[in-house]
Amino acid sequence: MYISLTNRPEEPEEPEGPEGTPTGTKAANGVSSVVISLGVVSMLTDISTESVSAILPLYVTGILGLSTVAYGVLDGLYQGVSAIVRIGAGWAADRGDQPKWVAFFGYGLSAIARIVLLFATSFGALAAVLTVDRLGKGIRTAPRDSLITAASQPKNLAASFGVHRALDNTGAAIGPLLAFVILLLIPNGYSTVFVVSLAFALVGVAVLGIIVPNRGSRARIEPRATSVEPRKNRRRIRWRELNNPGLKRLLLVAGLLGILTIGDGFIYLVLQDRSSFAAQYFPLLYVGTNVAFLIFAVPIGKLADRFGRARTFVLGHVLLLAAYISASLPVTGAAITILCLVLLGGFYAATDGLLAVLATQFTTVDTRATSIAAAQTVVALSRFVSAAGFGILWFAIGRESAMTLVSIAIAIVIPIVAIILRGARPYRADV
Repeated sequence: MYISLTNRPEEPEEPEGPEGTPTGTKAANGVSSVVISLGVVSMLTDISTESVSAILPLYVTGILGLSTVAYGVLDGLYQGVSAIVRIGAGWAADRGDQPKWVAFFGYGLSAIARIVLLFATSFGALAAVLTVDRLGKGIRTAPRDSLITAASQPKNLAASFGVHRALDNTGAAIGPLLAFVILLLIPNGYSTVFVVSLAFALVGVAVLGIIVPNRGSRARIEPRATSVEPRKNRRRIRWRELNNPGLKRLLLVAGLLGILTIGDGFIYLVLQDRSSFAAQYFPLLYVGTNVAFLIFAVPIGKLADRFGRARTFVLGHVLLLAAYISASLPVTGAAITILCLVLLGGFYAATDGLLAVLATQFTTVDTRATSIAAAQTVVALSRFVSAAGFGILWFAIGRESAMTLVSIAIAIVIPIVAIILRGARPYRADV
């Protein structure tokens, strides 16, 4: 339950967030209840999303009979189309100080896409559905992460994102497992998976709208303050506040690494082909990765707050390199497959939430969502290029050669980005 706070500095048990904004009711581990509520929303939404994502490679290449090039284009849309709206959504959340309702619109748009998915049976229709779904993700992500930041204490920011991502990936683990069980009980029951996906999406939207409070960057601390700030008092966003050298370095790093981050679906197809997994067990590969993410999310978040967020972000890509290598090795069996999934889960735990955390360090509180959106836009665009490019590369030179080439490239880039981030300095309003 959310409790509105008043500005009472004499009561130390109610900590304040960045620039004096209250953090909301705390959970037992010091994480705001707002973060927990948003984690539940993400968990329900990820059950919806990942139950579809887990069967998408097989559905595209098996049921629809399309090639890996076609899957690469679809995966590129899945990864990159959200870039179209991310910065606009972040700006809208900052401009109106209404991150919850911008995020609500994004979640609702993805739920609508789930309805259309029930009738999508061709490449064009599926591409349209994925586009709408990812536009929804692009709209909601930065405002949601802004809500998390506003509700968290600066010293525990990475830990808060770790808790959120842990809940998020609980759903990401349940979704593929749910799809696996449905297909096990109902062979070729893809339409049933789509219906269940829609149900979870709608529940997630309802939880966000009813339970999660609207906590903007400039949240009111007076009692009985209205949630909508009068238009005449709204602060104009100064774009020069985003012109921070540290943010530029982060965007460069995000782009370089994003181009070399291939979609999980490709890695799973490599593992399946090499280890002769039956098609009905394919969704469990997603479960393995997301369980590993779930296990590592909170510990790595706490580690990042102490060890260094930029260092942890770079080390996460070392884990990605190790995953690529394990997928490329001419070794079969369950052990190497599990190792690859664990490494992938560790990579996501060390990078997913930390990108947003790093973005907030290089801007002001008033442009928080916009800076997060800028970083996420670069990642989305670069991963669109990566997915489409890797699909073509696989088709042209084969899966083993393609994986080896990408592994060599990311091994070269990792030390370069470490040097780039080392010189980044957090934003200071008085500089």
